[in-house]
Amino acid sequence: MIFVLGGPGVGKGTQCKLLVDSQGFIHLSAGDLLRAERRSGSAQGDLIERIIVEGKIVPSEITVGLLRSAMQSSGWGAKRFLVDGFPRNQENVDVWNRLMADAEVEFLLFLDCPEVGDRQDVMMNRILGRNEARSDDNIESLRKRLVTYREQTKPVVDLYEREGKVKKISGEGTPEEVHRLVLGALHAS
Repeated sequence: MIFVLGGPGVGKGTQCKLLVDSQGFIHLSAGDLLRAERRSGSAQGDLIERIIVEGKIVPSEITVGLLRSAMQSSGWGAKRFLVDGFPRNQENVDVWNRLMADAEVEFLLFLDCPEVGDRQDVMMNRILGRNEARSDDNIESLRKRLVTYREQTKPVVDLYEREGKVKKISGEGTPEEVHRLVLGALHAS
C-alpha cells in the first residue's frame, strides 16, 4: 500500500497509471471513486458533489468506505495498491488508521510542484488543459483546492515525513522524466 499525494494537477493520476503499466500495481483513485459515487445519483453522491465543487474534502468515512470496497473487489490479498489522492487531511489519517488497521502503508509518494511564483503555472495549465469535463476543473475551484491542499493536505505529508515514510519527487518534468524519478524511489525502498 502506497499513498500518492501532491497538489492539484501535479500528475498523481498519470504517475499511478504508469506504475500500473510498469509495475503491476492496482490504482485506486480516491477522487475517481468519489466521482463515480456522485454520478450514481444517490443522496451520498449529491452530498459528495456539493462538497467537491466547494473545494472541500469529503467526510473520511465515505472515502475510506469506498476505498475499502474497491480493495476488496480487487482481491485484496497479495495485491499492491496505489491509493491516489488520499489521505487529504488529519481526519482522513485518523479514520484510515481506525478502519483500515489491516492495511499497512509502506510509504507516501509525494509529487511536489510549486504552487506559487514563476512555476505555479505548471499545475494550473495541467488542470485547465486536461479536458476531463470535471466540475472542479476551473479557476475558482482550483484556487479553493490549492487553499485546502496547503492548509490540510500538506500537514499530512509533513506527518508522514516525520515518521520517515515519505519519498518526495519533483512533479515538474514530463511524465516520463517524473516516472524515472518515481521508479528510482520505489526501487530504493
